[in-house]
Amino acid sequence: MSIACYCRVSSRGQKIDSQEAEIGKWLIGHGHDPAGVQWFRDTETGKTLNRPAFNRLQETVFAGTVKVIIVYKLDRISRRLRDGVDLLCDWIERGVRVVVVTQQIDLSGPVGRMVAAVLLGIAEIELEFRRERQAAGIAVAKKKGIYKGRVAGTFKSNPERARELQMRGLHVAEIATALGISQRTVFRYLRPQR
Repeated sequence: MSIACYCRVSSRGQKIDSQEAEIGKWLIGHGHDPAGVQWFRDTETGKTLNRPAFNRLQETVFAGTVKVIIVYKLDRISRRLRDGVDLLCDWIERGVRVVVVTQQIDLSGPVGRMVAAVLLGIAEIELEFRRERQAAGIAVAKKKGIYKGRVAGTFKSNPERARELQMRGLHVAEIATALGISQRTVFRYLRPQR
């Protein structure tokens, strides 16, 4: 049985060690050698959604070489309800067993899919709450004169560079990754100029 372990952190300041340790404990507790499984590790996946290790994991799933995927928490796979449910359904239909070690769940079968949907929904709500708290904090800082925001007329990246990459044949997602900006910002940069 081929086992894959997936770990992900959002920023450079975060460490993947605790995820690896918990997954390692689960493996040993279930009679598997952590050195004998495939590990997929993504770091700095925050705003760019650049997840090369996850893409490699997907390739192994599509190739049929992985039968079990072990993750630390379900939100390591996806923080969006629809994307996560679609992904898990696809994996389960391919005969892949998904184990979430900290939440102590095995997401196989219809009950597993239902539990996954609930947990992914909670992860999405947490993400929205975090954005609301951030916006509230920025509003307070603006009132106090501490937060000025970006200076008018400046950009997160170079719009000309975005257009240049488009001319080279890159897609919006690839341009966003290359420039470290959101796809929405790329679309704004690529709008015809008046």
